Amino acid sequence: MPAAYEGALQDLVDQFGELPGIGPKSAQRLAFHILSADAESVERLVEALRAVKSRVHFCVTCGNVAEEEQCAICRDPRRDRRVICVVEEPKDVVAIERTREYRGLYHVLGGAIDPINGVGPDDLRIRELFARVGDGSVEEVILATDPDVVGEATAAYLTRMLRTMDVPVSRLASGLPVGSDLEYADEVTLGRAFEGRRRIDEES
Repeated sequence: MPAAYEGALQDLVDQFGELPGIGPKSAQRLAFHILSADAESVERLVEALRAVKSRVHFCVTCGNVAEEEQCAICRDPRRDRRVICVVEEPKDVVAIERTREYRGLYHVLGGAIDPINGVGPDDLRIRELFARVGDGSVEEVILATDPDVVGEATAAYLTRMLRTMDVPVSRLASGLPVGSDLEYADEVTLGRAFEGRRRIDEES
């Protein structure tokens, strides 16, 4: 299919089109927005992109986004270090923090086990989770992976492995519809899910 525009504009449309969730029409709208914006606005965008690539990385402890070696949550001495909530992505940390119901620590896997797309346990931060749990200080692991097929499969795998480490494991309960993403749940729904989390016993 021939390019719709010439040169730099088409390059910009193509770059926007590479972003997740951005289709051809959205890419075109974004490109024309940049084209019509004033130079200062564009420069601020460019600087923000440069800054996030040069300054933001992943926390060495939990895998959340951070500008220092550890993220702000891991550095916070007021957090309950006896509890770790396991999530798929950093955006899930933000969703849970909005509820104000949880005061423990997090562990970000960096995705979910998805064999169809070639993602196995070794591709995620699962070994790092087991290392954190293995020091004996953790009294509960809360599994907050998305309530969809891959999220449930990931939770089931982690449950089996964590049982061998003799640590209590719970799963977010009521309020989260099957097939949804954690980041789209409202604060009340997610808060109730934390309050109603259930212990995963040997028979489940």
